[in-house]
Amino acid sequence: MSATIDAPVDLMEAIAHLRLPARANRQLQELMDANNNGTLSDSERDVLAELVEWSESISLLRARALHLLGEQPE
Repeated sequence: MSATIDAPVDLMEAIAHLRLPARANRQLQELMDANNNGTLSDSERDVLAELVEWSESISLLRARALHLLGEQPE
């Protein structure tokens, strides 16, 4: 089922500018580097998977908001 609702432009703009918090982004980068180097522990692999999932979810929300705003991703 598809529905259309009105949303304030400022809400869509806020969603379009969502990012991982700086600390989470740094941790994601460090864990990806460790993964590339083959030094990732099992517990770190779990954290990496969660951060990747979180990052992908944010990216999808941003893309939808940008589409609604008629803008291109940065």
